[in-house]
Amino acid sequence: MSPLFSVPSVLTTIIKSCLLFSLLVGMVSAQLSSTFYAKSCPNALSTINSAINSAISSEARMGASLIRLHFHDCFVNGCDASVLLDKTATEPGEKNVGPNASLRGYEVIDTIKSQLENLCPGVVSCADILAVAARDSAVALSAPIWSWTVDLGRRDSATASSAAVTGNIPLPTLDLSGLISAFSKKGFTAQEMVALSGIHSVGQASCRNFRTRIYNETNIDSSYATSLKSVCPSTGGDNNLAPLDVTTPTTFDNAYYTNLINKKGLLHSDQQLFSGGSTDSIVTTYSNNVGNLITDFANAMVKMGRLSPLTGTSGQIRKNCRTAN
Repeated sequence: MSPLFSVPSVLTTIIKSCLLFSLLVGMVSAQLSSTFYAKSCPNALSTINSAINSAISSEARMGASLIRLHFHDCFVNGCDASVLLDKTATEPGEKNVGPNASLRGYEVIDTIKSQLENLCPGVVSCADILAVAARDSAVALSAPIWSWTVDLGRRDSATASSAAVTGNIPLPTLDLSGLISAFSKKGFTAQEMVALSGIHSVGQASCRNFRTRIYNETNIDSSYATSLKSVCPSTGGDNNLAPLDVTTPTTFDNAYYTNLINKKGLLHSDQQLFSGGSTDSIVTTYSNNVGNLITDFANAMVKMGRLSPLTGTSGQIRKNCRTAN
């Protein structure tokens, strides 16, 4: 009886399939490059950097807001600047849905886009502006300097998806298992999740997002909870703000992790990273060694920036980041 198939033919098919997959991945990766605008818009990065430094000098909190914008963009259908699109008659957009409702920094992105359109029209994508703005914000706020090389060449989505926000953006109410799961869905390990959480070294959160923690949870420093209650009453004051890092609220450093060890995490999800679970040792490492944190955070940010980018002929280069062409 002759076999239904021969081993050599199966191996050949598998090899060809693997080669094709590798070629396709390579093509996507090749379209993202740190020198993407070297010829088409050589002053793009310096223009973005100047605008970011100006915005942060006016308001230090803006740096954290811009990093958060990039994060919220990439976690919903990839890094395609869909979070910047205003609502339309048929789509309410992503920016006003659930956890995105408190996003800010849109005007800074508008300013940068306007400057780049005057400099080199139709060249630099809004998605790339978000990626560079996040890196430059971290650099402007950090001590020592946290930086990474940004891959460029993303293109912009012509549509947003309000429905995709729910379930893709990790919520401040999540327990550790929920956080690990939420990041795992995007391809991140638990360690990368803890490293990316370092973004909470800067920025602020509203009372509505930490009220339950300070009034009902026990794994919180009592004096810290008392001080927060003066900002966030048991009822009312939903929009009152408190720094995510009580120690160095406007400096990008590793104090956030030391705060967690001292039970001074502002959000429930923050303290979950150090609460007798599997990530305690990672928090301890980052608290003791800022060098390890800087390296891991940078690598995780590069990885995040590669989440499902539109490249080549996909998508568009928006003239206005708020509307499709």
